[in-house]
Amino acid sequence: MGRVTTQHLTRRSKTLLAAAALLAAAAALPGCGTGGDRPEARGSQAAAPLSVPRKAAPAGLPGMPPVLDPKDLYAADRPGRLSPVVKGFPSRVYVPNTLSNTVSVIDPKTYKVIETIPVGVQPQHVVPSWDLKTLWVNNNRGHTLTPIDPATGKRGKDVDVHDPYNLYFTPHGKYAVVMASLDRELVFRDPHTMERRHTEPVSCYGVNHADFSADGRYFIVSCEFSGELLKVDTERMKVVGQQKLPFQGAMPQDVKISPDGKTFYVADMMAHGVWVLDGDSFATPRLLPTGKGCHGLYVSRDSREMYIPNRGEGSVSVFDFAKNRLTKKWWLPDGGSPDMGGVSADGKVLWLSGRYDSEVYAIDTTTGKQLARIPVGGGPHGLAVYPQPGRYSLGHTGVFR
Repeated sequence: MGRVTTQHLTRRSKTLLAAAALLAAAAALPGCGTGGDRPEARGSQAAAPLSVPRKAAPAGLPGMPPVLDPKDLYAADRPGRLSPVVKGFPSRVYVPNTLSNTVSVIDPKTYKVIETIPVGVQPQHVVPSWDLKTLWVNNNRGHTLTPIDPATGKRGKDVDVHDPYNLYFTPHGKYAVVMASLDRELVFRDPHTMERRHTEPVSCYGVNHADFSADGRYFIVSCEFSGELLKVDTERMKVVGQQKLPFQGAMPQDVKISPDGKTFYVADMMAHGVWVLDGDSFATPRLLPTGKGCHGLYVSRDSREMYIPNRGEGSVSVFDFAKNRLTKKWWLPDGGSPDMGGVSADGKVLWLSGRYDSEVYAIDTTTGKQLARIPVGGGPHGLAVYPQPGRYSLGHTGVFR
């Protein structure tokens, strides 16, 4: 069919065309003030607005409790803000002793060991469950998890779980994730019975620590023995990214996300510092030197600082999130080997295990002064301070949201 011009149109056609043009112009006017996203009236056949609608922010992991404050992922962790689930629990510090196959229980008021609980072979971490009701002791070489009731301090019956070096929980509480370090697997399990639900093989060596994105849709995992990082899709339970750290002999350890959810920090005990990573792009991170044997990462109760124990030199570096730099370094008197731990419920004390010295350190978070040095069993590792503020636990020694 040939091209039709206005010269070929009848007077009636011209009138209809002009009316249609006026209607179209009138319909477009409201879009200028609303960005083009005003919903049409029911049954309207008007054409779509000319302006491009804004891209919607990706939804969070289905079933995950909504973030209290998008600018602060740790808003639920304020001093004394205990969940009704844990309010009646006695305040204790649970210390897994890898060489003694025990858990030392410390009363934080007296700085004394009040009980020693026998557990399985080579306990690595004491991990609060997603629902806050249970503490799981990861018996790495015993291939079991020992449950402890934090209300009574009594141990339960061991659960068979192969190679449980560390333990995490997905933000929606649907799965426990076992870091099977030597098996080279991420094992997704039922968070209560620990029955296996999905096994994700990995090609790196020594999966050990992790943290989740702000929306819970992915998590970053450190691979200690091959110096690599993984990015894992939470819902699909699949590795979607992998990279080698740009440092010969890198040995990444703890992983922690910033309060604003924009940055991941990864401690590295051989690079002697913290890798600063954009988790979304998963581009090559940069190194922030802290001290020899950089190991753990713990956010203060006001979300302003991060405590970074340097196991190889007996110090703790303090990172200021707003200033984006290290601002202090605290040295332990008589040295030590500060490793994993946590912050007291009131935020006033940082508790750290002394991995090579069979002791635990209590450090004042205001002054950096050592408050106590407590003898425990051999090879103390991932101690848990419990209870702590928060609505649910993501695992490790206590990562709460």
